[in-house]
Amino acid sequence: MHVGYIHMIGGASGDMLLGALLDAGLTVEALQAELAKLPIPSCAIETKQDRRGGLQGLHVTLQTSTGEAESVRMGWDDFASTINAGSLSTTVAQRSLAVIRRLEEAERKVHRSGAEDPSPHPHELGTLDTLIDVVGTVAGFELLGIERLYASAIPMGSGVFNAAHGPLPAAAPATVELAAMAKAPVTTPPYGYTGELVTPTGAAIVTELCEFTRPAMRLERVGYGLGTRNPESYPNAVALWVGELDSVDVSSGVTLLETNMDDISPQILGYVQERLFALGALDVWHTSIQMKKNRPGVLLSVLVPESLEGQAVAMLFQETTTLGVRRRDVQRHVADREMRDVDTEYGRVPVKVKLLEGRVVAAAPEYDVCRGIAMQKGIPLQDVLALVAQAARQQLVGDAFQPLL
Repeated sequence: MHVGYIHMIGGASGDMLLGALLDAGLTVEALQAELAKLPIPSCAIETKQDRRGGLQGLHVTLQTSTGEAESVRMGWDDFASTINAGSLSTTVAQRSLAVIRRLEEAERKVHRSGAEDPSPHPHELGTLDTLIDVVGTVAGFELLGIERLYASAIPMGSGVFNAAHGPLPAAAPATVELAAMAKAPVTTPPYGYTGELVTPTGAAIVTELCEFTRPAMRLERVGYGLGTRNPESYPNAVALWVGELDSVDVSSGVTLLETNMDDISPQILGYVQERLFALGALDVWHTSIQMKKNRPGVLLSVLVPESLEGQAVAMLFQETTTLGVRRRDVQRHVADREMRDVDTEYGRVPVKVKLLEGRVVAAAPEYDVCRGIAMQKGIPLQDVLALVAQAARQQLVGDAFQPLL
């Protein structure tokens, strides 16, 4: 799978993301051809090789036939109608609209507007520049064949800047709302820069399109998009890493939650396990342990995606007797897997297939389906499992079922 990783070294904006895409191999001609599918004034994408700190990259500016793109005013409805009236691919149009809707929702939250209230005017965001940044970036990812996107934590600026509303904190309220809406990880830059780092447009693109983790990938190329400022304390740049997801050695970050208990009912433990799996836990297990005062107890372990940590901890406090939950970040290696059907004398039965480097190396019968067949036919479950496993080996694995090493 072709993937991209956005490393917000010194922030992110729409123009910076366009610069990173172009520096990573996207051509100006291909990008302009995509933008020409929109019913807007013709747009010229001007690029300049430059440096920010020690990084060499591209700085992008946009010029339309009517002047600078930032001077052409638009509203939320204008954005949507323009995208819908264009001839963009379905994927680019839908994802661009999703980014715009996310921006509008963040603005509503900032202005405390309800869904029934008229949309607040986008102010600084209400320009043709915003539309081009969003559509151009979304189209650029598709043109580079990037199927999945990941991102680093969002660096939040500090200090104050002047906006149309008046002085605002440099971590703009819309940017903060966008991070909160996505439950995105945020960080404070170590270089002590005072000013805005991630713009609302940049935050909307990243929070809509990306997962916030760094994948294991076979890196092919890197592009750097440069911001307008050039401070001495940090490189005002965003990096785009492009490569192939490592299907053999994919290390994905998850959180391990653990707690020891010696006063909980086994019935409650079973119920909590069901609730945690329903929440989205990757695995839940119990281990018998010996606790203080020689009391037999249980170690409850829960493996969850980072985004579900807070909900899982709240459930543990609400549903169990624990007074404390330990947590630690862990890495795991995950093989590709998918569901396929095999033909048997009992009909088509789904099996779970494990893939390594695109090769089928194992196939396991789907238990619930096999159980249903055994009960319906009145035959031993182990016979059904064995028959389906044999069919899977013959039809899906065959001669390819060989160790890779």
